[in-house]
Amino acid sequence: MQKKRNLPTKICPACNRPFSWRKKWEKNWEYVVYCSDACRGTGKRQKTNPNSK
Repeated sequence: MQKKRNLPTKICPACNRPFSWRKKWEKNWEYVVYCSDACRGTGKRQKTNPNSK
């Protein structure tokens, strides 16, 4: 078992905050891009409508 400080992290492209590995992402960590459902929705809206803020 790893200590919390040794878990891998990524930067969320929607909110630019770091987020850490979670057990529920264990099988697909390489495909996880956003830190939350809210950021996933924000990120998709920004990609489809480049004029939105």
